[in-house]
Amino acid sequence: MFGCFNGAGKIVSIVGAGSPDNMGQVMARRFAETGAKVVVSGRRTDVLQQLAQEIKGDYVACDLCDRSAISDMVSTIVERHSKIDVAINATGWGLLTPFCDTTEEELDRMVDLQFKGPYVWLQRLVEVMSKQGFGNIIQISSATAKIMLDNHAAYMGTKAGIDHVIRTVANEFGAVGIRANTISPGLTATPMTEEAMQSPALVDAFRRSYPMERIGTSDDIAAAALFLASDDCFMTGENLQVNGGLCLRRNPRAHELYDAMLAAGEIPAQ
Repeated sequence: MFGCFNGAGKIVSIVGAGSPDNMGQVMARRFAETGAKVVVSGRRTDVLQQLAQEIKGDYVACDLCDRSAISDMVSTIVERHSKIDVAINATGWGLLTPFCDTTEEELDRMVDLQFKGPYVWLQRLVEVMSKQGFGNIIQISSATAKIMLDNHAAYMGTKAGIDHVIRTVANEFGAVGIRANTISPGLTATPMTEEAMQSPALVDAFRRSYPMERIGTSDDIAAAALFLASDDCFMTGENLQVNGGLCLRRNPRAHELYDAMLAAGEIPAQ
């Protein structure tokens, strides 16, 4: 059917699927449903093995902060499956800390996970996909690469940086058959945001910032990824804002979240 992803004969690599029911796992299941052979990666081999069995796929362990592990992962996938049609990076670390309190250790970890690691991942993919003459790369970004969220500078900065690198890949390697795009969720119900989701007042404060009046789900992101991965998709170097219109408005400020939680009795008055 026109505009739909047909996974028959396709190899799809998804990095960041090492936590139960996280965004990477949801995307893996959706791509597997199309008939694609999905190779999941992350740090927790027990979780990856279970998922691979469930979706009749494969797994390769990889720590995106380890340059050699990234190269080994890409090489292993190609050795086992001969190619990589679609590669998705869904890793992230939701660090929330005041700007001046961010430690050098936290900054180093954030840069390793959300900029250096993805940069090396892109380098290895470009090498493989250039030889293939085709390939589709999708980086999961964030609405906060465009709009502000208090106490989130390291996260926002690295997401915005790798977004621009994706544009570079699209610009320089489109002629050899490589497409590269990003998807930007807003607040999404995932294991990474589980703690925040325990506060109805906080969730409602965010929800009211969305023109579509709900926060996102991993299924929303999976649907966008399937669209970008489709052979009919004539897009590259673009950023899809898959967040219910959040970027038409703004995220709540930190003091607004505090006031909402205080009014709901979720935190004590200071």
